[in-house]
Parts: sequence; structure tokens; C-alpha cells
Amino acid sequence: MALNLSQKQEVVAELAEVAAKAHSLIAAEYVGTTVSQMTAMRKKARETGVYLRVVKNTLAARAVEGTEYACSKDALVGPLLYAFSTEEPGAAGRLIKEFAKTNDKLQPKVVVVEGQLYPASHVDVLASLPTLDQALSMLARVLSEPAAMFARAVKAVGDQQGGGEDAPTEAAAAETAETA
Repeated sequence: MALNLSQKQEVVAELAEVAAKAHSLIAAEYVGTTVSQMTAMRKKARETGVYLRVVKNTLAARAVEGTEYACSKDALVGPLLYAFSTEEPGAAGRLIKEFAKTNDKLQPKVVVVEGQLYPASHVDVLASLPTLDQALSMLARVLSEPAAMFARAVKAVGDQQGGGEDAPTEAAAAETAETA
């Protein structure tokens, strides 16, 4: 069913709003994908913070004008599915990569991150980015490591100097042996 002008304007406005806030974009060919596969992909997209939409390329090109995704306008050719990562940069990459494993009809064509247009092969790179939880745990580990090293160094110095709980008793025993 064809869209009238006001419906097209709504689609462009919605896409522009998503594009303004998104972290990354993947455009993929989807011709031959079954309805059940698309339904499963849409469900997974909602769960993982990915805005997934099939829209005419001319409308998508208008929507990305003035955003960091404007660099993709010339590459938007053919029937495409647009996946915008709204919560974390790698989410769309993981979604497309996961569904492309079981559906050879789903072929990434465009990858855009931070205003840079990359070839389709960069979906793997984008998909390998850590999730927010993984990144936070890596940061916590990096931040806690110096404190753990400091604690080990203090303990080692204490052990070298004869520190520890038995040290005063040993010193007193050595003093007593000298005076005797």
C-alpha cells in the first residue's frame, strides 16, 4: 500500500529522530527473508535496543540528512532493512550477524558508526564490541587492579621487613637472647 504525503512525512520524522540518537546503523538486504524470520528478528530487536524498519531508500535518505548517517545516502540502493542501535553501538551488528547465520538472504550492505561509512564486512567488528555491562565490568576490573597491586606490594614489603603478627615477638626474643 502506497503512503500518502503526510504518512511519508511521519516516517521521515520518526527515522530522523531515531537517527539523531542512534549509535550505529546497518542497512541490509532482506529479500527472500520469510515473515516468521522477520517477526523473530523484530522481536529480538525490541529486546536488544535496536530500531528495525523497512522503508523506502528515498525516505531513509531524507531522514538521515543532517545526521552522522548522511554519509550513507549514496549507498542506500535496493530493498533495505535499516537497523539503528539505540542503546549501545554493537547491538545492531550482533542482531544482523546472528540472523544472517541462519538466513543467507539477509546480507549487510552498509555499516555506519560515528559518521564513518564502512563496508559490509565491518558488521563483524561492530558485533564484537562489548555490551554495556561487559564494558562496565572491564572498566571495574581495570580500576581495581592498581589497588590490588598496591595491597600486594604493601604486604610484600611488610613480609620483607619481618612484619606481620609474629614480628614483635621475634624481635623481643632476639633482644632477650642478646642480653643473656
